[in-house]
Amino acid sequence: MTISTNLSLRTVEWKDNKVRMIDQTKLPNELVFVEYDDFNQVAEAIRTLVVRGAPAIGVSGAFGLALAALQSKAETKEKLLDDLESARKILFETRPTAINLKWGLDKIIQIAKQEQNVSDIKESIIKTAKQMADEDIQINMTMGKNGSILFDNNDTIMTHCNAGALATVAYGTALGVIRATKDSGKKIKVIATETRPVQQGSRLTAFELKHDGIDVSLIPDTAVGYSMSNGLVNKVVVGADRVLRTGHVYNKIGTYQVATMAKQHGIPFYVAAPLSTFDMISSPKDVVIEMRKGTEVTGVGEKKTAPDDINVINPAFDMTPPELITGIITEKGVAKPPYEESIKKLFEAN
Repeated sequence: MTISTNLSLRTVEWKDNKVRMIDQTKLPNELVFVEYDDFNQVAEAIRTLVVRGAPAIGVSGAFGLALAALQSKAETKEKLLDDLESARKILFETRPTAINLKWGLDKIIQIAKQEQNVSDIKESIIKTAKQMADEDIQINMTMGKNGSILFDNNDTIMTHCNAGALATVAYGTALGVIRATKDSGKKIKVIATETRPVQQGSRLTAFELKHDGIDVSLIPDTAVGYSMSNGLVNKVVVGADRVLRTGHVYNKIGTYQVATMAKQHGIPFYVAAPLSTFDMISSPKDVVIEMRKGTEVTGVGEKKTAPDDINVINPAFDMTPPELITGIITEKGVAKPPYEESIKKLFEAN
């Protein structure tokens, strides 16, 4: 693994047969790029939040399998597929809730099965993974344009967690909508929640928006109700880690509270997610919510903020039911209630 610094905000890319990504654990203090040549390193990077955000980990998983293909010493298609399947399991187990990871891994395995010899399989995997990364940027830009018409001049938009360039290959989902709204000539402000316990809002979202010259104010997670009841917010837009065909949305823990508050105060609540984030098979009871280690809650860095041996419940995600959601912005258009119908139409148009 090698480390370098750079000012480009492309979260993850394939370079010289290595995976290069921004180490998001170092933000906002320093912008550091890491390079991996082993799929196990990519798996660890996903697990430890060096890279995070559903679209970004989907592409990272695909790149991880590309590394696994290069690492394989297999001389037959069958043995190479066995090696890829072993790597797929290791990569998939890192973050079970975000559906894009499964999407990225499954797409690469599907491509691998279509080729006949080892060298063609390796070439096709790398080519497909790179295409997935490039397409992610185009998809997000299209989604941004589709969403920008829902926001007005002088809106103050609240967002939760980070659904920006750092959660994707580049540009972003929810922040992509915010960027496109600004680029359309509208004057907007953003209120970002800090997003405890890992503080993706304060470390990443505030960093990105400031970097892009967008007016952003940071609030504690506990000030969402205050901000809404005092008329400081006009609209809300968040990203998603999984969207069911029914319109149930899984996103960073705390999203459900923001949506509930928005409903209480009559504030439109939008979700921005590419079609790769949609799970058209599972029902809410099937979705596994990732539970993370207690130390994320009991301290900040090296500093302890809770007593020893305290029980901790630390879910990474929660579910927002469809009745709290005004619209779901995708690259194919905006789904509106009833979601089962409108989401199906988006996929038929795909």
